[in-house]
Amino acid sequence: MPTISVIIPTYNAERSILETIESVRKQTFSNFELIVIDDGSTDRTLELLSSVVDERIKVFPYENAGGPIARNRGISRTTGEFLTFLDHDDLWTPDKLELQLAALQQHPDAGVAYSWTYYLQENGESFHAGEPLFFEGNVYSQLLVKNFLDSGSNPLIRRSIIEEIGGFDPEFPYCADWEFYLRLAEHCKFIVVPKHQIFYRQSSGSMSSKIESMEDFNVQACEKLFESVPPELQYLKQQSLAHIYQELAHLCLVRISDAGGAKQASQKLQKAIRLYPRILLNKKTLTLAIKLLLIRVLSPKIASHLLQLSSKNRASRIQYSNSERVLQ
Repeated sequence: MPTISVIIPTYNAERSILETIESVRKQTFSNFELIVIDDGSTDRTLELLSSVVDERIKVFPYENAGGPIARNRGISRTTGEFLTFLDHDDLWTPDKLELQLAALQQHPDAGVAYSWTYYLQENGESFHAGEPLFFEGNVYSQLLVKNFLDSGSNPLIRRSIIEEIGGFDPEFPYCADWEFYLRLAEHCKFIVVPKHQIFYRQSSGSMSSKIESMEDFNVQACEKLFESVPPELQYLKQQSLAHIYQELAHLCLVRISDAGGAKQASQKLQKAIRLYPRILLNKKTLTLAIKLLLIRVLSPKIASHLLQLSSKNRASRIQYSNSERVLQ
């Protein structure tokens, strides 16, 4: 019986699915099963999946039902003692499963192990490291403020905890990960693997209307989540909303390539600051402010080129460092 079950929900993933699966097959921990739930793809996803020869991989096609239901279908197909999820365009470092499993085995009182995140550009040519965080134990209040796990591709979870709390809630299509992690945090302790191990791919070129839809869904989700939050923690709501607008400001810069993206980013960031002025002390807020200043002073095109060059240089240094560790 496999120790770990990896669940990948896919939908029209022909551009990335083979690379994503390969990042699982290259794991230093090999006693896993890989459950791929195809959520009604209409491209070559299933054809590409059929070309992968590995007895640990099982593919289950379904009609389209959305991400939360696809993940729940994956959970129902698993047999491992520990479960983890990987979005079809994200990647892992080779030691992700090994180190997260070791963390949970060393801390039997913890139910979830998580790692730090790299933000990967859509073309895969550059990335930057997310902020290192050390939240452990009861992390419920920290998760209320922000989904610091960043994506659905991060945590390793004990099966027993999922059986206790249930799966993903389809009523939170954009924030199902966040809502799921909050329920986990209500029932178990978290442990951190202090290493960047998740490559979270950032889409580019999305229309501004998509950003506005994300704003609506995230704000509505925040409002709904806080309906059941204890009175003594309700004061965190403004801070939580501020972090939503901070992230929207970041997405405006990443996904909207013209000058309108910078304008929208500035508006979102100003709203974040009005909601929670102390967010100005946050490193990400300062970074966004510097980027917006560069765009205003240098023009969007030149500033974008400089920021991309800086990101590629960081990626090269990280890749070189990783190569040295492998050689040692």
